[in-house]
Amino acid sequence: MNRNVIQLALAQAVMMSVNSLMVTAAAIIGSHLATNKALATLPLALYFVAVMLTTIPASLLMGVIGRQRGFLFATVIGLCGATCGAIGIYQESFLLFCFGTIATGCYTGFGNYFRFAATEVTPKEKKNTAISYVLAGGVLAAIIGPNLANLSKDVFAVTYLGIFVSVIILYSLNGINFICMRLPKPVIPDFRQTTRPMLQIAAQPAFIVAVASAAIGYSVMVLLMTATPLEMTHQHHQFSDVAFVIQWHVLGMFVPSFFTGHLINRFGAQRIIMTGAVLMVGCIAMNFHGSSVSHFWASLLTLGVGWNFMFIGGTSLLTETYSSAESARAQAFNDFTVFSAAALASFGAGALLHQWGWELVNYAVAPLIILVVLAHAWLWLSNKRRPIATGH
Repeated sequence: MNRNVIQLALAQAVMMSVNSLMVTAAAIIGSHLATNKALATLPLALYFVAVMLTTIPASLLMGVIGRQRGFLFATVIGLCGATCGAIGIYQESFLLFCFGTIATGCYTGFGNYFRFAATEVTPKEKKNTAISYVLAGGVLAAIIGPNLANLSKDVFAVTYLGIFVSVIILYSLNGINFICMRLPKPVIPDFRQTTRPMLQIAAQPAFIVAVASAAIGYSVMVLLMTATPLEMTHQHHQFSDVAFVIQWHVLGMFVPSFFTGHLINRFGAQRIIMTGAVLMVGCIAMNFHGSSVSHFWASLLTLGVGWNFMFIGGTSLLTETYSSAESARAQAFNDFTVFSAAALASFGAGALLHQWGWELVNYAVAPLIILVVLAHAWLWLSNKRRPIATGH
């Protein structure tokens, strides 16, 4: 594995540590600061909205200034956001806290291109492994994030302030990492010579199924993951229990990354995505069978593995549908769609849980998983008639 992939994996670890901090604490902090408890998940929803809205400009900007400068620019935004969030907690300002989560979401919008940056610095035959190894950086996040949330929560007199001070430190460390990277300079594509318009790329059955798989896998994961800390709090579980469950969820999301790429190479992206869908069905089934810490632990662990298979599988399938000249637009389209779905899921989690309860949240995601199954059946039928069209 080359140096760039290792550094991108470390960057992923830091970014996902912040993500797990947000998931563990943002809804709980939001519930503490908001006068209307139905808005408890709004800060986390705004985080995902910011990720969504940043994906297209981030991709296009890095196509001009390069990955390294783009990641450094994101670090400045992230540090401003973490500082704003800390001030919001200190002053008990729900509005300031929301602004802070928006800016940290912008940072993540850039950081989600770590996996694509890895494919640009490795040979084509190793791209699936490179994607997996970068996402495997999340294993460190599973250890760092929830534990850091639990340990830093009460460091200062103002509860939860230490969490966002930790985010400032993590972003600073990632900034140093970006300065030390040696990523290739950008190759600016001549869009006048692009062989296919975006609509033609997006009309490919493989492209549609890849984007749908990643978007649905991500939205189901976010909806259940966002609702779980609130439901555990409603069930009178301790914050340390919430952090424990989220830690194992993040481990489930990223530990499989060490071998998911190899599984895709052996069995194909579609089979791995379908395996992920089956695991998510298992997660839903477990949520109906109890509300103990062990039930939440097993459910979110299974959910994490299911997400890993669906997201990496979707990313792998996507990379087969465009050429290098088309990459910026295709990647931006994919990530915009994926994180739009994630933002809607995060925002909907709080309202669904508050208005209708935990069971309905789980019922709501079942049709989405069925849609993934139907989409892959359609792709298999399409492949029998014609080969997958690619831009390579």
